[in-house]
Amino acid sequence: VNERFLISFFCTQTKHCNHAENGFGSISKPEKFFNQDYQQLTEYCITRGLRYIDNRFPPDKNSIGYGILSPSDMNNVTWLRPAKIVPNPSFIVQGISRFDFGQGILGNCWFLASLGALTFQTDIFKQVVPVEQTFDKNYCGLFHFRFWRFGQWVDVVIDDKLPTVNGRLIFARAKYQNEFWPALLEKAYAKYGKKATLFLTYEQLCLVSKVSVTIITHPLTSGCAVPIPT
Repeated sequence: VNERFLISFFCTQTKHCNHAENGFGSISKPEKFFNQDYQQLTEYCITRGLRYIDNRFPPDKNSIGYGILSPSDMNNVTWLRPAKIVPNPSFIVQGISRFDFGQGILGNCWFLASLGALTFQTDIFKQVVPVEQTFDKNYCGLFHFRFWRFGQWVDVVIDDKLPTVNGRLIFARAKYQNEFWPALLEKAYAKYGKKATLFLTYEQLCLVSKVSVTIITHPLTSGCAVPIPT
């Protein structure tokens, strides 16, 4: 293994080649995935005292897939919001680092490597992961993330129900038990593939070959080539 390797994406554009600052598809005006508007949905839930549930990526076995767990294990899966997993959930704990997260039962180490790349580029990380999100002020069980596709940003909304067994996350999880941005980002990326035709379920995230990594990790980094120390 080389001391340094480069995730190189099949695109010549970089973050400096984005749309005009206020144009459609820019970071300030991203495409709304499935026409789900994060601000409108947040206001709707808060004014009505609701906890958001996403019918586009429902918290059920259909969003997991059928090739990861046995039928008996699937029956043990419970979708929980972070506050039902730990007493005081946080979105980000003590900053971000490539050592902040680990792989679950999915064989998607390429995805974790992509997250590691993001942590070295704070400005890009904040474009993909809106860091102002919390479980405190204006919390309604609704989060969003942005991915780069075909030269524009796409905003993906999810609810925060996560698959667990015996109260523990079964997919990506953070080093700190009360930190949830890795698990929520993984869920958003699994959902995002429904339109990008890359993934249909969590299961599909583990069916990517090493050859495909250069293509599929592109949405996480806005077309930039990101060096990762090893």
